[in-house]
Amino acid sequence: MRPSQYLSTSILLSLSLATFAQQADLETAPAKLVSATQEFQLDGVIEAINQATLSAEVSGRIEEINFDVDDIVKQGEVIVRIRDREYRARLQKAKAALSEANTGFNDAAREFKRVKGLFKDKVISRAVYDKAGANLESARARVAAGEASVSEARLQLDNTVIRAPYSGIVVARHVELGESTNIGQPIMSGYAVGQLRVNVNVPQSIINDVREYRKARVILLNDSDSIPASKLTIFPFADAQSHSFRVRVDLPDNEQPLFPGMLVKVAFVIQQSQRLLVPFRSIVQRSEVTGVYVVDAKQTLSFRQVRTGIAGNEMVEIVAGLDPGETIALDPVQAGIQLKAQWARQ
Repeated sequence: MRPSQYLSTSILLSLSLATFAQQADLETAPAKLVSATQEFQLDGVIEAINQATLSAEVSGRIEEINFDVDDIVKQGEVIVRIRDREYRARLQKAKAALSEANTGFNDAAREFKRVKGLFKDKVISRAVYDKAGANLESARARVAAGEASVSEARLQLDNTVIRAPYSGIVVARHVELGESTNIGQPIMSGYAVGQLRVNVNVPQSIINDVREYRKARVILLNDSDSIPASKLTIFPFADAQSHSFRVRVDLPDNEQPLFPGMLVKVAFVIQQSQRLLVPFRSIVQRSEVTGVYVVDAKQTLSFRQVRTGIAGNEMVEIVAGLDPGETIALDPVQAGIQLKAQWARQ
């Protein structure tokens, strides 16, 4: 389906019908130049900015699942627990080994201090002194290795508890209670609530205009609501098959019921200019002739052929046949009756 172009709703409303005047019982309004925005509509798909699949970092049996699909999860909440008896035992073993290493280091330090004094008094040989120093360094290395083992065991124990990295909603659960998991196995998938964007493929024919103005709004499928984009990210290369550029349109936090995967339309600003607009109901269509009834300064009616352009939201652009400031009749039927009466008087 070919995208359509139309005038921005907010700009079209700038020509208010509240400016009409009653002249000879004929409702009129002036044709006005307004700053109009031309947009180009394209289909887009909503996706979450932050979405992730949590995976197991340790192996073990699932003993607790606290959330399921469509549940809201707050940041830091426990999603899944893996049985941790084995990892607690490993931590205790690592702590015991570290304690033994610390004891050995203390003994080696005292021995080195004694040998150092004897060597200073030239009671023992250089070889004995060097051996005591080497024993001290070995004891220090065993302490460092013990501390690393404790840190690793503690980290593995912590990884038996899987927490939410951010607040969001669960979209998929990949494990069942009692199931054994392996390292890297998917556990649960979800996305952050309220942080959404739209992916759009923009034709290369308008990408330069999109880069220049960097303005867009997301139109919901009911066509009654639109959300201004908070940010546009334009990819610097085109797809080799479609020759289109991918554009990500970030959405601000809003109360609209939007979810990833929904289809929406995105209106990109591609031009801003001055346009002559009149109410759509003032347009007369006679066979292939389009026109309006014009009222001059002497309150004389005449039928004027015009050429129309972009239309939308009860307003239409006049491309040719009418000048800014000229007064037109808003009720073509009444204007036609009065024009015939005017001819009769002449």
